Amino acid sequence: MGLGNPGPGYAGNRHNVGAMVLDLLAERAGIRLSPGKGARSRAVSGEGRLAGRRVVLARPLTYMNESGGPVRGLLDYHKLPATDLVVVHDELDIDFAVVRLKRGGGEGGHNGLRSITRSLGTKDYLRVRVGIGRPPGRQDPADYVLKDFSATERKELDLLLVDAADAAESLLARGLEAAQNEVHPRS
Repeated sequence: MGLGNPGPGYAGNRHNVGAMVLDLLAERAGIRLSPGKGARSRAVSGEGRLAGRRVVLARPLTYMNESGGPVRGLLDYHKLPATDLVVVHDELDIDFAVVRLKRGGGEGGHNGLRSITRSLGTKDYLRVRVGIGRPPGRQDPADYVLKDFSATERKELDLLLVDAADAAESLLARGLEAAQNEVHPRS
């Protein structure tokens, strides 16, 4: 599940980096995303194979803070447990262009994650955390995430999207611990 806000006005926002990564994954796998019906109508989704596994790639058509309903609807429709869910999202608490993987944990003020956790009744799902860094100075984080990437960041954005998509594929192919060993830098 790639998180973001709907519509062209949000397309280049930092908050939409999860949706950007999802679109790259769909392109790599040759999966066409299309609107669902019924319980799935609040998301675009497509099924196929990625990293040697059957996957359902999806992006909510709701605003970020309402992501939980579409996620719950898709999991129910496909009869998947929350533990199989991988959410790709922006992360303020990670430096720009850094990708981290984890299962569970807090939402760190991220309204999309909060909505998903509330709808699922659990935090036990996988996350591909795409670093966007903290806002400069005293800028409000809510304003910062709804702004487009800066000109400097846009020069590195394609590489960040590739790194995050690679991390998601590694997570699917190898599991969390092995993918973390591959993706997270050694200190």
